[in-house]
Amino acid sequence: MLRFFRIEQGVITAMPTDEHSDLRECVAQAEWIDAHDPTDEERYLISSLWSMELPESNDVEEIETSARCFIDQSGIHVHSLFLSPSEGRHNSVTVACILQKQRLITIRDGDVADFRLLRLRARRGQIYCNDVDSLLVTLFEQKVENHADILEDIHRQLEKVSHDVLENDDADLEDSISQLARLEDSNGKIRLCLMDTQRTISFLLRNLKSRNEHRETFTEVGHDIEALMSHTTFLFDKINFLMDSTQGFINIEQNQIIKIFSIASVVFLPPTVIASIYGMNFRFMPELAWSGGYPFALGLMLASGFAPYWYFKRKGWL
Repeated sequence: MLRFFRIEQGVITAMPTDEHSDLRECVAQAEWIDAHDPTDEERYLISSLWSMELPESNDVEEIETSARCFIDQSGIHVHSLFLSPSEGRHNSVTVACILQKQRLITIRDGDVADFRLLRLRARRGQIYCNDVDSLLVTLFEQKVENHADILEDIHRQLEKVSHDVLENDDADLEDSISQLARLEDSNGKIRLCLMDTQRTISFLLRNLKSRNEHRETFTEVGHDIEALMSHTTFLFDKINFLMDSTQGFINIEQNQIIKIFSIASVVFLPPTVIASIYGMNFRFMPELAWSGGYPFALGLMLASGFAPYWYFKRKGWL
């Protein structure tokens, strides 16, 4: 799917399109083309109009710096990781950005919240920029702000899990471990995206023609990234602490169960021995002819079972 935007009097505005719109004309006039999971026909349309080759998914996923950030005859290429929410987790999606003199092309396969927010702000006329360079800078600035919001949300969820683990006696500890695993995975994805953004900003500072105009913005974004990286480290430590605490409480509960079985086996051992003795089928046993033998044996078993229980209770083991 292709979406088209123009810069009009310093404001990014969406170009209205419908099924009757001439895509070739829209591609030629747009200053920002957002290609979300483009079809082969849409790829061919963009490639043929400007005699350029759009990157394939395998090329976009390359991790080497030289493959993710480079310059060729088509313009400045930046392949950067963005977050994509998915059923309580976050996935990383690589977005290919091609910056030309008067045009920005973004290509992505997955849904990215940063682009939804950017389109929403564009429809409301809230994005101010003089050229496509400023638009790309705004995109990465918003990306870092969005990561900060997600980290705040992760911290709030950790506070809830912390309360359940450390203060709620009726909490489902196994469910808490599952929540901690999801939060750890999301925190790791955010840290990876932040590290990737650091490399991207460094590359753009070296190669943007208007880098002097955006140096202050990039410097502020760099400081924000460093602060967020420190925050992810804090969240990792908190997650590990809660994970260790949760596993410790689970072990305590299991030990309590084993302790109950151990004590029960000791309590019932003496009565079992007495019952075994009087259950032997020897011909000559003095108690067999005794009229009070049966209640005596029952009383002896009760006394022998109560004695270990009383001893454990006195020692504070119960």
